[in-house]
Amino acid sequence: MIHFDNVSKRYPGGHEGLSGTSFRIESGEMAFLTGHSGAGKSTLLKLIGLLERASRGQVWVNERNLNKLSNRDIPYHRREVGMIFQDHRLLHDRTVFDNIALPLVVAGIGHQEIRRKVRAALDKVGLLNKEKVYPMMLSGGEQQRVGIARAVVTRPPVILADEPTGNLDPELSREIMDLFMQFNQVGVTLLIATHDISLIETLGRRTLVLRQGKLVGDTPA
Repeated sequence: MIHFDNVSKRYPGGHEGLSGTSFRIESGEMAFLTGHSGAGKSTLLKLIGLLERASRGQVWVNERNLNKLSNRDIPYHRREVGMIFQDHRLLHDRTVFDNIALPLVVAGIGHQEIRRKVRAALDKVGLLNKEKVYPMMLSGGEQQRVGIARAVVTRPPVILADEPTGNLDPELSREIMDLFMQFNQVGVTLLIATHDISLIETLGRRTLVLRQGKLVGDTPA
């Protein structure tokens, strides 16, 4: 499902975000990615979502070699990879419904189908009664749930989350993780970057550890 083969990412100026990283995540697996700030977690996720391209090595997602994917094909790839960010990245001048609908509008889905899919996504994250509300009227935890709903509304086989609980208290963090586990139970592949070691230790899932751009640990479930 996700395969890194000796992958490195070098930025202008010489900084290496990743160095010789290799691992494989199977279809339907849920794994965590951890390490110090600047270890390369966000860089790794960006390579999977094709927000960045690898400098060396091969990245495969859904049996697709991302190195060989043209810029024209990137939007199609991203429809199969839901991305969730710590800062939510919501459009504050649009309602919750419109924020979640955006990936479907871009994909050219019809209005009736958009409404059905958005309401289904809202139901999954427990926000059916918030569809007409603007993001600024929501709590931090609710905004994160909107971000999750937007990521899953296209029903992607892969979900990436970059510090999704970084700004939440322990109770809300656990609720968000429970949501991810529900998605995993229906076959979605998840890779979640987090600093919250105490939380992930309670979940008993595989954990990849980065240090200064290198994979230094891979603890099985």
